[in-house]
Amino acid sequence: MSVNNGNEANKSIRPASSSELNSWKRGFTPQAEIWNGRMAIAGLIILLTSLLVSNLIFSG
Repeated sequence: MSVNNGNEANKSIRPASSSELNSWKRGFTPQAEIWNGRMAIAGLIILLTSLLVSNLIFSG
């Protein structure tokens, strides 16, 4: 019986379209979390690249 309840709960969840995931919405939404992750990765890449370039310039 609990297996049926789990299937019914899964039916109410629909996958988000790509336009929904890329839209800017305010508040704690899945879209905001996706953009937070993207900006965090972009920041890490910029930081690591600048550290690598500065190390190459000033080390030798």
